[in-house]
Amino acid sequence: MVRPYTITRGRTAPERDDLTLITVLTTVQDPADPGGRQSARLQPEHRVILDRCRHPAAVAEVAADLDLPVSVTKILLGDLIAQGLLLARAPLSVARASGGMDIGLLTAVRDGLRRL
Repeated sequence: MVRPYTITRGRTAPERDDLTLITVLTTVQDPADPGGRQSARLQPEHRVILDRCRHPAAVAEVAADLDLPVSVTKILLGDLIAQGLLLARAPLSVARASGGMDIGLLTAVRDGLRRL
């Protein structure tokens, strides 16, 4: 077992504060690195993230796949975004919202959580 602070090189908080549990991530195919030479220098966790995000995935899904805390996963995601290897965007339903929250959706989520 590797300690989370080892994976994050001692960092305890992500540099980005815009990553939420439902932020959608997608791997960027770097045309300048077609053979994956840059990704060969990454930590194993970074490579797993890039492989997982070949198809859009939420931050929560990536953290679950890595079996790491969300806070640690956000630090790793921030590394990849800063290197231009990963794209992050708000989910379409959030991105399309023009200022108001969908009360029906929030109510359904609340009711679902209560049933748990």
